[in-house]
Amino acid sequence: MAFINQEAKEIHCKVVYYGPSLGGKTTNIQWVYQKTAEQDRSELSAFNTNPERTLFFDFLPMNVGQIRGLNTRFHLYTVPGQVVYDASRKLILKGLDGIVFVADSQLERMDENIEALKNLEKNLEQQGYDIKQVPLVIQYNKRDLPNVASVAELRTALNRYNVPDFEATSSIGRGVMETLRTVSKSIITTLKGGDV
Repeated sequence: MAFINQEAKEIHCKVVYYGPSLGGKTTNIQWVYQKTAEQDRSELSAFNTNPERTLFFDFLPMNVGQIRGLNTRFHLYTVPGQVVYDASRKLILKGLDGIVFVADSQLERMDENIEALKNLEKNLEQQGYDIKQVPLVIQYNKRDLPNVASVAELRTALNRYNVPDFEATSSIGRGVMETLRTVSKSIITTLKGGDV
């Protein structure tokens, strides 16, 4: 849930990038960080508990306008991709305002995408969230690689909630900012509709 800092006149919102191991979650965050003006960002932080790069815990606030006279700042987080780190995933999901599910478009990764989505649904439910009520965007990443599933196949397998979705190649930034803008707008719409 959004946190209001009255002293700084800011609303802080949390976006979590979720998905299978090595699907592009960290690459998305790194791209956004590189493209955000230095004065508008904090340091990019990583908590390494294992040499795996998917275990990075990234933090980045972004200004995107005002709600009722308060500036809106977004904090971006990634979860570890491996299921064995489910406790970390659950902890990172606490207090979220929106989710970007980053799927790996490669055909051989479809089962891992489906498993990661089921894990997200289960973890949200255990924390009292309804996935249909949380701003969610799906990103079909790695579209530049050979042997990728069609967008229609990916939608059928992963987008049963009919949420906004984007094709992406996060390594070159394709689809990264569009994905973030869409989830951000959805969060702002939700906040404006509620009691901020």
